[in-house]
Amino acid sequence: MMVIRPAQTEDLDDILALAAAAGTGLTTLPNDPVRIGDKIQSSINAFTMDIAEPGPEYYFFVLEDLNAQKVVGTSALVAAVGMDEAFYTYKLSTVVNTSHDLGIYNKHQILVLGNDYTGATEIATLFLSPEYRGGVNGRLLAKSRFLFMADFPERFADTVIAEMRGYSDDEGKSPFWRSLGKHFFNMPFAKADAISGLGSNQFIAELMPQHPIYVTMLTKAAQEVIGQVHPKTKPAISMLKREGFRYQNYVDIFDAGPTIEAPKDQIKTYRSSKLMTVKVGAPTIVSDTALTSLMVSNRQLKSFKTCVVESNFDDEVLRVEESVLKALKVSEGDSVRVACLRNRPHK
Repeated sequence: MMVIRPAQTEDLDDILALAAAAGTGLTTLPNDPVRIGDKIQSSINAFTMDIAEPGPEYYFFVLEDLNAQKVVGTSALVAAVGMDEAFYTYKLSTVVNTSHDLGIYNKHQILVLGNDYTGATEIATLFLSPEYRGGVNGRLLAKSRFLFMADFPERFADTVIAEMRGYSDDEGKSPFWRSLGKHFFNMPFAKADAISGLGSNQFIAELMPQHPIYVTMLTKAAQEVIGQVHPKTKPAISMLKREGFRYQNYVDIFDAGPTIEAPKDQIKTYRSSKLMTVKVGAPTIVSDTALTSLMVSNRQLKSFKTCVVESNFDDEVLRVEESVLKALKVSEGDSVRVACLRNRPHK
């Protein structure tokens, strides 16, 4: 059985193995025992804090294969970005220059550096071991965060964002960086991106140009990748768009990958989840409704757990095998939160 739970200190070696497999593309999962250890401890602190409003808390989740007793995936939530370190993005805007005397009308796209997403909740650090991809594991890893948000809404902002990896070629080179960023940073793209991923953003304010960047001044290759995702990121952004996330012309300052957003209460999994009473037994078939894959959370903050069951979403009682109760650490009669993995709205 596969279970989502908070990361613990004993998970360090497994998470480092995942970080090594992720390579340089996932800067929020560095292959560094000190940095990962800090993330785990920050997360442990976040899960034990009394929260009146969202702040810089970092919630670090892992996907555990209970049969193999190892961690095979990671995901995270940052309750409110930009609270400790500035959160920079480029906003793609339009300016118009007109000369009535000359009869010239020019419309230009510009990139404006800003901190518009300060205070928003960010979903981050999504990685699944290649050998566990396929089936429901990826969706469980990604969407279980929305169940957690639904269980504890006061801990998260009204707006939720996701920074998507921008386009780079087979050699890991970013056309956008080569046209813009490299002129202001005396370092390779991978290093600048990695430093930013570690939360050290002061160098951005010190080195990036503060004036708008006219897109037409960039190379054609750079212009073409603004707001585009890396090919390997297409499944992730498609899933988030089905959840209700939308691109609003904000892009990453290094690779121009899109930042997408959604109102928290409009995220489909968040909105369509519901509370059910859990009991041991065979699922009830209502009318001709077939069983479906459901995510189930135990609604417990410090020992949060989520797994997948095949059951019926149209009943008020969730009937499952006893092994599910054991995995979630709940008892018969407890209230659990349930949502469909494929966003099937409940009646």
